[in-house]
Amino acid sequence: MRKSDRLFQLTNILRKHQPLTAQQLAEKLMVSERTIYRYVDDLSASGIPIYGEPGIGYRLVEGFELPPLQLSREELEALITGVSFTASLTGKDLAASARSLLAKIEAVLPNSANMISDEERVVRVPTLYRDAKIHQTWSKVHSAIESKRRLTITYRSLSDVETARVVIPLGLFYWGGKWTLGCWCELRHAYRDLRLDRIAELKFSECNTGFPQHVSLHEYMETKNSQSY
Repeated sequence: MRKSDRLFQLTNILRKHQPLTAQQLAEKLMVSERTIYRYVDDLSASGIPIYGEPGIGYRLVEGFELPPLQLSREELEALITGVSFTASLTGKDLAASARSLLAKIEAVLPNSANMISDEERVVRVPTLYRDAKIHQTWSKVHSAIESKRRLTITYRSLSDVETARVVIPLGLFYWGGKWTLGCWCELRHAYRDLRLDRIAELKFSECNTGFPQHVSLHEYMETKNSQSY
């Protein structure tokens, strides 16, 4: 990463998380504390209002704003690709938000040679399946996660055995072609990974009781990580 990019990254980190010590900044940027001291000197010399408080850390002057967003051609291509994936491979609401986000970013970007026209884009994401059943399922599952509600589903295994179960949805994971739902299965009393394309039916559960204390996305991730060793 270029030094100018590091300086921009450091400034953005301070805008969001100040105050931060040199050690904390070094850990976030994966550089040495000595490098952080040099970066701070460079920022101060360029007019960025950054100052340090002994025992507390570095801050930016309140109200400081960065100049208009500047992206390299490569960064812009990465952004468009990521937003395109989101717009094509998730549910209707998040897809709409992704397209709205891209429009807003394009609106505030200064006109430059880095802008990529639609004709110039060489990385493309197909949109053939945007209205497919799996993406309708994705939207319902995502809504259940956001609202912390159980789902009653009919699930078809790879051997075509169907089971009805109630699950606590925790997270959506994309594995290069397949979406899976990480959840707590109340039928098996265990964490499970369920492929969205194997869910035959789903609806919000009528159960309104709170989730068990031991059930959370963090615990799900910890369980999966321990099983990978």
